[in-house]
Amino acid sequence: MKNLNTTFYFLCLLTFVTVQAHSQQTEQILASSTPVKKPVPITTGEVIKEDEKKEEEKPTFTLSGSVDTYFHSTFKTTNSYYGDAYASSTSFADQKGFALGMVNLIATYSGEKAGFTADLVFGPRGKAAVFGTASGQAIINQAFAFYKFSDKVTLNMGQFNTFVGYEVISPTVNFHYSTSYLFSWGPFNHTGARLDFALANGIVAKLAVMNPTDIVEFNPVDTYTFGAQVGKVSDKGGIWLNFLYGDQDGTLDEDEAEPLEASAGNLLQGDITLGYSLTEKFYLGFNASLQSVATGEEVDTNGDIVDTSGDASSFYGFAVYPKVTLSESFAIGLRAEYFSTTNSHFASPIIGLDADGDGDVMAFTLSANYKTGGLTFIPELRIDKTSEDSFINNDGDAKNLLPSINLAAVYKF
Repeated sequence: MKNLNTTFYFLCLLTFVTVQAHSQQTEQILASSTPVKKPVPITTGEVIKEDEKKEEEKPTFTLSGSVDTYFHSTFKTTNSYYGDAYASSTSFADQKGFALGMVNLIATYSGEKAGFTADLVFGPRGKAAVFGTASGQAIINQAFAFYKFSDKVTLNMGQFNTFVGYEVISPTVNFHYSTSYLFSWGPFNHTGARLDFALANGIVAKLAVMNPTDIVEFNPVDTYTFGAQVGKVSDKGGIWLNFLYGDQDGTLDEDEAEPLEASAGNLLQGDITLGYSLTEKFYLGFNASLQSVATGEEVDTNGDIVDTSGDASSFYGFAVYPKVTLSESFAIGLRAEYFSTTNSHFASPIIGLDADGDGDVMAFTLSANYKTGGLTFIPELRIDKTSEDSFINNDGDAKNLLPSINLAAVYKF
């Protein structure tokens, strides 16, 4: 029995050794015939570029905007050519005492090829900016979709702010809180289709077909305005040439024309805008614009449509914008503007005119910007001087000088 047990133990030990040897041999064969695949670290430039490309193509949604409010005074001097307002004949900042500007909400969505911008405004400033609405809602400042044909060409279609001029509707972009005559009496908004081009060496351009300027919800007059821009931009700034051309109020219909009814001719506007950082602390901006409206047609007493006699009407002017940045939070700047209107260019005069329907104004605005976080305080002193008496002081005397002060608070988020 003892010998049997010894034999049994010997056989078990031999089997164990044989299995172990076979297992080791199998592992060696597998090791020699099948290469081991180790994780490859992401170190190659090609892999990094692919990851960056995927990140760039990821759609993005943003919500931004601003809130602005202000205090305004003209020291009890009124402007009889601007609805007896206590302000100059320019847009915004025209209510006395403490007043509201607007609430601005901007939603943007951008995908690899397409996206949209929805820009809503609420309050007096927004309503004054979007005045050409048939519905009277006046809350849509911009609403357009875009499609990128390539990195160099983008199509925009819908309602968008004008590309003409130096200043804009949003107070977060302008250095001065009150606005210039050139901005106020040029176009604000367009509705149409616009191609944007970003070419080599900083060359940019735009081509557009649009409704008449500031007619935003639809086109009731069946005429169109053409727009164009060409510019050169760099890290220091840029220069842009802008053009508009088209009939703004439609043409007369022989079947519906009534005696003494009239229609203006085509509008032509040329505009140059530039801005450059000449040094680290000194910036200089400039804007010059000429707008002319040709004589059109009118219905005579016999009901016939005839050409209107007379000359074209126009406005022209220029403004310079020097600015000095003294620290990260404080800057001071001046806007010096000359603006002239000829041949009673506007349906209602905006300043006093002479017997020929001509008049001009010089306006000087000194402003400071103090920034803390998203809040900017803008104190400013402004003086408007017209060629003809345009204002009435507290004693009821006609004057050609209007002093005013503003203190604005603008929060951007």
